[in-house]
Amino acid sequence: MLQRFAILLSGAGLVMTVACAETDPGITTAVKTKLAADDTVKAYQIDVDTANHVVTLTGVVETAAAEEAAIAIARGTDGVTDVVDRITVNAAAATSPENLREEARERADAAGDSIRDGVDATKNAAERGAEATKGVAGDAAERVGTAAERTGDVISDAAVTTAVKSKFLADTSTPGLKIDVDTKDGVVTLSGTVRTRAEADRAVSLARDTNGVKRVVNNLKVAA
Repeated sequence: MLQRFAILLSGAGLVMTVACAETDPGITTAVKTKLAADDTVKAYQIDVDTANHVVTLTGVVETAAAEEAAIAIARGTDGVTDVVDRITVNAAAATSPENLREEARERADAAGDSIRDGVDATKNAAERGAEATKGVAGDAAERVGTAAERTGDVISDAAVTTAVKSKFLADTSTPGLKIDVDTKDGVVTLSGTVRTRAEADRAVSLARDTNGVKRVVNNLKVAA
């Protein structure tokens, strides 16, 4: 699931690099795309809002360098006239998806080691092997399940927003730059103006089919 999202994001990033970012939704998309591609910033912790070409950055990063990089990226985006910095630096609170995935892998590896230890114990002591294997396998299964759950939860609101916008920009049936996307606790809100009801319905459908989306709120307006 995360691999497919990464491929989609990479492809859509090429589209957004050449797309016009003069509207507020377009500027928001361009800034989010740049932040998502920057290893220092780690944009999964930063939310981007644009009003009258003024970009507001909100969220938590691990270092002051990441904060400065995010501000520089926003200021260097076409169409941005000013940047409002509401970013908080907090290394303890900013746990990255990469760290969570690494933790999940370590848990899975530890579970695998436990299972192998259980098999060895069975071979060395046949009379105790059945109970030992059962206990180790049960513990391993629980740890693998926990690791899988942690891995499945790493898609943040910012990542969901970027994924939805990427789908819009890659789809010729939706005016991606005219639709603003905001995500809160997995609930995606679409706003802006589209030409037809079909475009609005298509945008809602694409958003609902995006990984990590729990519900879609349709605030799109159809031009008269």
